[in-house]
Amino acid sequence: MREQLGRLGGTPFRLGELKNHLLGEVLSPVSELNRLRREAVVELERSLVQPKRWKLNERGTRNAECGIEPWNSSTETPRSALRTPHLIVLVRNFAQLEAALKCGVEEIYCEFEDPKKYHEAVQMCREPRAQGREPDAGKRSSLDPRPSTIFVAPPRIFKTGEEWILRQVRSSQADGYLVRNYDHLKFFANDRRRGDYSLNVANRLAADYFKNQFSLERLTPSYDLNFQQLEALLRAAPPEWFEVTIHQHIPMFHMEHCVFCAFLSSGTDYTNCGRPCDKHEVKLRDRVGAEHGLKADAGCRNTVYHALPQTGAEYVAKMIELGVRQFRLEFLDEPAETVTRTIASYRQLLRGEISGTQLWRELKLMNQLGVTRGQIGK
Repeated sequence: MREQLGRLGGTPFRLGELKNHLLGEVLSPVSELNRLRREAVVELERSLVQPKRWKLNERGTRNAECGIEPWNSSTETPRSALRTPHLIVLVRNFAQLEAALKCGVEEIYCEFEDPKKYHEAVQMCREPRAQGREPDAGKRSSLDPRPSTIFVAPPRIFKTGEEWILRQVRSSQADGYLVRNYDHLKFFANDRRRGDYSLNVANRLAADYFKNQFSLERLTPSYDLNFQQLEALLRAAPPEWFEVTIHQHIPMFHMEHCVFCAFLSSGTDYTNCGRPCDKHEVKLRDRVGAEHGLKADAGCRNTVYHALPQTGAEYVAKMIELGVRQFRLEFLDEPAETVTRTIASYRQLLRGEISGTQLWRELKLMNQLGVTRGQIGK
């Protein structure tokens, strides 16, 4: 029995203690023992991906504008043990950051064009903040002593000789870093790291490699996955490894050519262009009139983002059922009022107060994620 039941090569298991409760003279073919072993492995693998049980704690009254509840330091569950679905918000300017903080967002990602501004963003997140909107300019009431966790993002593209940019990013002393490529994995090896979608995690093997080889806290699934493929990934690997982007302007392409420098400056590169990307907002209009946002990074590379924000709201309930607890919202150039309204709507969605269809219709979003129907497509 030990010989047949212990044949567990190609699985993550090994045979430990074996207890035999058979009575009398029993005869069984080897094929039956093999069948029992295979069934046991299937059940063990299924149990590994089952989400831990969680319970929703209703505390206090909700803020009508942002959909939050007051924080109570005596009853707050440690974040490491938090099992209720929650939002991570990526912002790209200070107005969006302030709006997210006023909404009580506990985990924030910053992706600014100038890494020098990360230090100020980190300080904003670590200051006590007011719950909800401030009643008057310059006045704060009901201060929340709990700071937000802030991760900052280095530029998605890295070239040899650009370590100075990564040093600027690290000098912000953020809580952690959103890594996008192997150079980031190496440079921030001793820091808290979470993997972005550009690591192209599309299956269990890739997820296990990045999670365990590099000790990443979380992974963002590849945007190439449709929902059936994403579901297979969440069933094959622990769902708590992942955070899924459910709201974003999809990045359509990156380019070395800097539109800002070419059309808004007489300079030739970052040393003499005057950084018009810090002062101007640029959009590219396509043949049907859609205006796609353009952003520059610290290395003067440009990224074009789709004009309409996309959402995977219709699949959130199923993802929660599969065990996903971290959901990311990404903003591009939306004003603070839109950030506030969007966060509140997604919180209603996570609480089950509105449906995914209601959300994307009310916010006038594109019911699509990824490069086609994307990671949440059918």
